[in-house]
Amino acid sequence: MMKFSSIALLLLLSASSFAQKVPVPTKQQLAWQKLETTAFIHFTVNTYTGKEWGDGTESPSIFNPTNFDANKMVKVLKETGFEMAIITAKHHDGFCLWPTAYTEHSVKNSPWKDGKGDMVKEIAEACKAQGIKFGFYLSPWDRNHPSYGTADYNTYYKNQLTELLTNYGEVAEVWFDGAKGENAKDMNYDFDSYWSLVRKLQPQAVMFSDVGPDVRWVGNEKGIAGETMWSTINVKPENAPGKMDAKYLNIGDPKGKVWLTAETDVSIRPGWFYHEEEDSKVRTPQNLVDLYYTSVGRNSLLLLNIPPNKKGEFADTDIKNLYEFRSILDETFKNNLAKGHIPNTLTDQNLSSFNTISQGKTHYLNLKKATSFDRISLQENIANGQNCAQGNIEYWDGKSWKILVEFTTIGYKRLLKTKLVKTSKLRLNILKAERPVQLAEAGFYKASTRE
Repeated sequence: MMKFSSIALLLLLSASSFAQKVPVPTKQQLAWQKLETTAFIHFTVNTYTGKEWGDGTESPSIFNPTNFDANKMVKVLKETGFEMAIITAKHHDGFCLWPTAYTEHSVKNSPWKDGKGDMVKEIAEACKAQGIKFGFYLSPWDRNHPSYGTADYNTYYKNQLTELLTNYGEVAEVWFDGAKGENAKDMNYDFDSYWSLVRKLQPQAVMFSDVGPDVRWVGNEKGIAGETMWSTINVKPENAPGKMDAKYLNIGDPKGKVWLTAETDVSIRPGWFYHEEEDSKVRTPQNLVDLYYTSVGRNSLLLLNIPPNKKGEFADTDIKNLYEFRSILDETFKNNLAKGHIPNTLTDQNLSSFNTISQGKTHYLNLKKATSFDRISLQENIANGQNCAQGNIEYWDGKSWKILVEFTTIGYKRLLKTKLVKTSKLRLNILKAERPVQLAEAGFYKASTRE
């Protein structure tokens, strides 16, 4: 797994405004979280061998996605609500989806488009045309390149990183990890210089790894963020990448000095790459909706992997379920029943306007007429930090106040499922808070019958 130097830790602290008493997101981190749902596209020689981790001996001749159409693929993502596509430019097998100048193990030696193709370019251009953001994953672990395990490999990796950062327009996210098999060569990844290179060449991009420097891992690949989810954590030399406790990553730390919101990554299929035998195991639309509640609805971002098949297309079942997933969400959240009813509470997700609620205080959310609902959305103005630690919402049943739902953290967004109630009087109680809570949104909704 990844290792940090003490210098990198100091740079991380400095870059994340740790001199501030209250950690807050950078403008890039804030814009990233507002994307809510982004897509991973895992595609490489593994798609043709049936493996999840290739061993680096695969021949480029097996890679031939005859029906690949980047515009068609990205159009599906755009229409199903995904705001960014992240392509696996290189996975652990070392096979490159662009005609890199630094290895022969790439699409330039495949039969796809007679070796003239550049899949990274086509995805990047399709993202631009469709109006969504573009990102890439360049695996540090490389089971093909002969220099892996030596200092020369860091130069090789940075050369490839430079190609991807300079030849494909604006890059919104660069995805790193520290995956390495048990029998892999010992390799000291120079993450300090990798990250410096990204900052220099794509300063607006956010970088993901298990602990940043901009976005952290959620601690699992199940699509489930913690019921309590703080955007802040602490990073120390003894718990650097590869040594961080997954449970800690899944919850965060209210006393943390580093603003690193979690990214919740999960695949629509059991594997990260397409396998025909898994066609009957694609996540249902309802399960995908549940993942939205346990990721975006828990102060995280959902990164959903949709792997193309051997033809280079999304499978029909995957496409069908994506459209149904988005249709259900749209039906549930299209009409905020509180909009125009609750005085002094913004209900348009503009985090710059808010009501301040101190610990131990109550904020009334009174509707103009009795309304039926069973879903609630809360948002804090995280531009000024994350503060709520515990609260509840009560409703007036005509005779007395009853607790409808209890919660811990809010952060960027907290989605709450409740029983169906009809009322015009509600109140939000902040029971515990790190600082006064800046409530930026309170929304009430009626769930789709298809949930």
